[in-house]
Amino acid sequence: MGNVTSNIAAKFAFFPPEPPSYDVFRDEEDTPNGDKRYCITGQMQELFIELRAHLRLNIMSYDYSGYGASTGKPSELNTYYDIEAVYNCLKDKYGIKQEDIILYGQSVGSGPTLHLAARLQRLRGVVLHSAILSGIRVLYNVKMTFWFDIFKNIDKIQKVSCPVLVIHGTNDDIVDFSHGKRLWELAKEKYDPLWVQGGGHCNIETYPEYIRHLRKFISAMEKVSVSKPSKQRSSSGPSMTGVKHNKCLRFGKK
Repeated sequence: MGNVTSNIAAKFAFFPPEPPSYDVFRDEEDTPNGDKRYCITGQMQELFIELRAHLRLNIMSYDYSGYGASTGKPSELNTYYDIEAVYNCLKDKYGIKQEDIILYGQSVGSGPTLHLAARLQRLRGVVLHSAILSGIRVLYNVKMTFWFDIFKNIDKIQKVSCPVLVIHGTNDDIVDFSHGKRLWELAKEKYDPLWVQGGGHCNIETYPEYIRHLRKFISAMEKVSVSKPSKQRSSSGPSMTGVKHNKCLRFGKK
């Protein structure tokens, strides 16, 4: 089991630069196990600035346990603690409702994203970018989920009640295109997927259709009326209406 986990980790290995090429904003939050979370601007900073400019919304990003200035050790369980701490920060410190949040998970980040999305019934939406079905399925084409597998997205996607946008490159050589396709098929509330022809694992955001499709998705989510779940709720999920809300954390024009 250890070798399998190590192979999965090596597949997605990221080695932070030395010296660090990021700035640390010490607006820290504790995870349930006492680790500190920090918001970092580094390798992803330019992309976040571009997304904010094109989509006109606010973005909250963070470092996993053991990365950047965040304490603790990298592990699957800690990534779940991490995203829960960030969500609690948005909710308790900034007063953000889950109805005004779109979760975005890329690659392994799809694991904690679906972990939280499966627990929150009134999210505005979810974006899965080059997502994985599960850790072992990145390495082997298995049909069943083993107890020692990690990031079991194939099971959790079916518990997500909000609209899901799946983005995947057809030439992804790290996480096969079939992962994104299957996740989209399993989603209860499917949004039109974006299959980037010729796109790889780390370059999808360089394609012009990436921003266009995200903008279209966010605009559609602003028309979704999110109500509290009930036993009598229709299986069709959120309805498309003109109900007013906070527009997915958008900021106003200056």
